[in-house]
Amino acid sequence: MKYKDYYAALGVPVDADLAQIKKAYRKLARTHHPDVSKAPGAEARFKDAAEAYATLKDPEKRAAYDELGRRPPGEEFSAPPQWRQAYASQGANAEDTDLADLLAALGRRHAGAARGPVPRHGRDYETAARISLEDAHRGTTVGLDLTDGEGAKTLQVTIPPGVTEGQKLRLRGKGGKGQHGGTDGDIYLHITLAPHAVFRPDGNDLHFDLTLAPWEAALGTDVQVPTLDGPVMLTVPAGTRSGRKLRLRERGLANSRSGRGHLYATVRIDVPATLTERERDLFEQLAKASNFNPRAAQTQESEHAPGTV
Repeated sequence: MKYKDYYAALGVPVDADLAQIKKAYRKLARTHHPDVSKAPGAEARFKDAAEAYATLKDPEKRAAYDELGRRPPGEEFSAPPQWRQAYASQGANAEDTDLADLLAALGRRHAGAARGPVPRHGRDYETAARISLEDAHRGTTVGLDLTDGEGAKTLQVTIPPGVTEGQKLRLRGKGGKGQHGGTDGDIYLHITLAPHAVFRPDGNDLHFDLTLAPWEAALGTDVQVPTLDGPVMLTVPAGTRSGRKLRLRERGLANSRSGRGHLYATVRIDVPATLTERERDLFEQLAKASNFNPRAAQTQESEHAPGTV
């Protein structure tokens, strides 16, 4: 098994009294509890602190832990002979468990049968759900197939509106059953979004390509565009160039704060593959009448480039 430095986990000296240990744990819990902090590593830090506190607050477990002496964190070690003998008397192998479970068992042995078994938190599970953009926008219910010590089961889970790609939802008490009065475990559900035929999500914002004819971009127009809630009209300003992004406020994905992201239309200008005689005549007239040169900027840059003759 691997050694864990419980004093370092709480940030207290090895001679800390119970009041110091409680104070240190409460401070860490307020900072790193998963309900409070979403910072990377916060949940792991909270669990380490909780495990350390469960041992150091109990005189019997702390005494057993202190018998080990100090070691580098993570160092592999074998349980002392007296520990192995005590643990074996309960029908288990001390080398097949972790430090927290071993100390809990030894604490029960020293404290006597009257205290009863120590409550244990149920198993946590991690799984993933792939949903559509429409379901992410409006919310949905999915069935999760899980297998635990009680066999296979299907759990119906409600996904609220406003979830985004890569978001992790915590389903409290939906994991494995706790033992000896311990709390049930949790399920951590990772959200992935299926590709959409029209929209590209970016957080709660959506992007799509808007194709315009040359005269629509030059003269301006009103066009009907899609949204997740149905089509709406978008005004294209005159002189709109290819690549310009037009924003439709709060027409993107719903978010968890009852708001909306934005919808961005990226302009792409297309031309007819074939022309009628009338169209060709009009384009030729425009070519003769217009002074517009789309390559003027490139020409100016080339003339001023170093080494240009």
